[in-house]
Amino acid sequence: MIDISKIDYSTLDQPEVLSSLFHPRVEWKGADTNIHARNMLISVEADVVIGARFHMTQKTAPNMLYFHGNGEIVADYDELGPIYNRMGINFIPVDYRGYGRSTGRPTITAMMRDCHVIFEFVRKWLKENEYTSSFIAMGRSLGSASVLELAANYKNEIDALIVESGFAYAGPLLQLMGVDLQAVEFKEEVGFRNLDKIRLFEKPTLIIHAERDHIIPFADGQALFDACRAEDKTLLKIPGANHNDIFQRGFSEYMEAVKILVGKTAK
Repeated sequence: MIDISKIDYSTLDQPEVLSSLFHPRVEWKGADTNIHARNMLISVEADVVIGARFHMTQKTAPNMLYFHGNGEIVADYDELGPIYNRMGINFIPVDYRGYGRSTGRPTITAMMRDCHVIFEFVRKWLKENEYTSSFIAMGRSLGSASVLELAANYKNEIDALIVESGFAYAGPLLQLMGVDLQAVEFKEEVGFRNLDKIRLFEKPTLIIHAERDHIIPFADGQALFDACRAEDKTLLKIPGANHNDIFQRGFSEYMEAVKILVGKTAK
């Protein structure tokens, strides 16, 4: 694992940014009563744990680590988990600090460090429990920052990449959320650098984006696709959809594209 102590986004970890970027909510205690999945708490720091839910099917099935969007928690994916399982995919959504069952307070530096610890934990758990098939990393919206951080640093261990509703540029997104970029002295080169990171991953890649995304415009999805150097890459536009109804308007196309990508990684 890389030295995560050197990951530093302190220039962005200002109250004006954090209050706009993160909207944590806790998981209702009875939410998983009828869910056939394994709840896990991943230790990322002393006295700080991140909640995850392992929706596992077969040990020979491909494994997908999933970073969700802001305002979401792993419990929101309790219906999707079994769908992925029926598709023959082990589905592992994870939270951020302060979200769901997690403890701690979300910051950008913590989020970007934690994804490395989560990745190592999940990979180790899969190996120890004999889940031996391919590994797919996926991130939606805010989760695109975490998944592209991993794709750039563990390209030999990740077999495929999926970015859904991901951002290419942080500045316009922060501005839309009400952050005064001049006041916080924001510059793209000290931001998430998602475009730079996706250029480092050259295995099968799927970019999914809503045509009328009102938070992260489709142009960001196109920019990520254009920057991607993978020979096998796909850009799926969901017609008429916006940031929050992409599933409702394009569920079949979305899941079919995921199925095709995951099929390419079969071992």
